[in-house]
Amino acid sequence: MFSPLFARTGFQLLLLSLLSGCASKISLNPLSPPPPPKPVYQSERFQADETFSRLFDASVDDTCEAARRALLSQGYVLSLANKGMVKGSKGFQPEGEVHVEISFNIVCVPDGSNGQLSTAYVSAQQDRYVLKKSPNSTSIGVSAIGSISVPLSSTQDSLVKVASETIPAGAFYDRFFALMQRLVRELGNGEGGGSTALDGDNSAPQR
Repeated sequence: MFSPLFARTGFQLLLLSLLSGCASKISLNPLSPPPPPKPVYQSERFQADETFSRLFDASVDDTCEAARRALLSQGYVLSLANKGMVKGSKGFQPEGEVHVEISFNIVCVPDGSNGQLSTAYVSAQQDRYVLKKSPNSTSIGVSAIGSISVPLSSTQDSLVKVASETIPAGAFYDRFFALMQRLVRELGNGEGGGSTALDGDNSAPQR
């Protein structure tokens, strides 16, 4: 004989199955809002294995002079080169209407008690620009109705920054530090030609 209790239990199980199916469909709904992005600061580890710095067996002056020569040898234009700090930038055009600029910021500090060791802290920033075209217009005076603005076919081009990012630690800095290390050895062997260019403030060419 068919039991009402069994029928009620079966109905409850069927209802739970339908509700769970609907919940799974809702969770997989492509129209549902995406989860919030992970905050950028959570990726900052602040660990000692980062390679934004390198220890050199040289004085602060020789270390920063090696950094200055490394940038100049690769076509960077220096905006600052004084005791303990070097800044430079270089432009690239990877696409027809895209411009990229890489800017270096280098700080040299003494490390050790005798001043014969120093640490170079290097960070590079990549800025991305795109070409924006703006139509020109001019005003023509008409005595009856005043002045009217007439659009012309010419356009004015301007670069607009669309992205800016610090280049992460890795092979990019390893190559720069390797070049610095070679130049530090040359300066130590007397191949630098005497006094460095960092003896006075702002001795580098200005942009």
